[in-house]
Amino acid sequence: MDITITTLGALIGLAVAIFLIVKKVEPAYSMIAGAFVGGVIGGAGIEGTVTCMVTGAQGIMPAILRIVTSGVLAGILIQSGAAVKIADQIIRLFGEKRALFSLALATMILTAVGVFGDVAVITVAPIAMVIGQRIGCNNFILLAALMGGEKAGMVISPNPNTIAAAETFGVDLSALMAANIIPAIVGLAGTVIICKILSGKNKSVNVADKTQSVEVNTQPMGLPSIWASIVGPLIAVVLLMLRPICGITIDPLVALPAGAIIGLACMRKMKHLGEYISYGLGKMMPVAILLIGTGTISGIIKTSQFQVDMTTVLNAMNLPAFLLAPISGIVMAGATASSSAGATIASATFSGTITQIMPALYGAAMLHAGTIVLDSLPHGSIFHASAGAMGMPINERIKLLPIDILEGFIIVLASTIIYGIIL
Repeated sequence: MDITITTLGALIGLAVAIFLIVKKVEPAYSMIAGAFVGGVIGGAGIEGTVTCMVTGAQGIMPAILRIVTSGVLAGILIQSGAAVKIADQIIRLFGEKRALFSLALATMILTAVGVFGDVAVITVAPIAMVIGQRIGCNNFILLAALMGGEKAGMVISPNPNTIAAAETFGVDLSALMAANIIPAIVGLAGTVIICKILSGKNKSVNVADKTQSVEVNTQPMGLPSIWASIVGPLIAVVLLMLRPICGITIDPLVALPAGAIIGLACMRKMKHLGEYISYGLGKMMPVAILLIGTGTISGIIKTSQFQVDMTTVLNAMNLPAFLLAPISGIVMAGATASSSAGATIASATFSGTITQIMPALYGAAMLHAGTIVLDSLPHGSIFHASAGAMGMPINERIKLLPIDILEGFIIVLASTIIYGIIL
């Protein structure tokens, strides 16, 4: 059956999904409902709409399978204490004089080795509040450092957003992780500069900050050694790098769990394997379910004229065609307030067009970088998780959004300059 959906229908469907998410309806159901409304209004009819939704969901199942298995690494890093140990060691290494840098770097590295962005922020937040009390830095500035580090880590991580983009564009996960290393470093530097400017203007610590931070233990006991903590993610990265180095392909479905289990053995905590991977699976299931819903609306958008019309608009504005990659990532992640959902929809919708303009890796890198610009909007989870971790009222957290966006924009700008202009 030849189905064509109008751009208006696709946009209305996306708007319905966003509206429902903002109204606290489960995001997966919001996406499914939006997809159905968009398809019907877009002229596909009920049967055609369901066909597009099912096809879209089927298209992202390989990525979902890899995402679910990556929960082994995330669960072991978090539950074993390895994530806390890595963060604590980084902060101790650089000391209080470079506190903002060390906090951003700790969050970046935790996210880069496979810890979820919101979990990485939650992990480092207690340490950040104690350091903030010592150096006279308020929670607003501290969270700006954590969020900038999280965004820098996301673009070089084996997290769901990277897996989804790599799978759809047909590029190696390790290659996509490596592609944005320089933009991530630029983003980290930009974050530190922004936080330094902010701290120069306001170094006060409010009473709530002090109350929360005094109970935090900055010297956690019973944690694995730093060497045992980094073995798992290090082995996973090495396995992923075998293909570009020597032509041996180890799929992320194998590499991430294998590294995690070897790391757990080095920490001598194998008896907790079942417990840790159950936790990891529990953390991944909401992401997997969200992506199923995301797949339905991506099926609608992909079938519509949206990508053609968006390219036409860029041409009419005399903008370079390569800007389709970062802009699509920014728009879709902003619509869903999720880098994972944004990467899935944007890459499923525009990868075919983008790869006609530039090499797949370049397009995937720019699109992927674009997904971390607007992923922390209030209708997403990391907005609330980060606010809760720092004990920050919602109205204060909203004031941080321009800083979040600027930190993400620095990264996507660096990626676009490298892959859209220089190369």
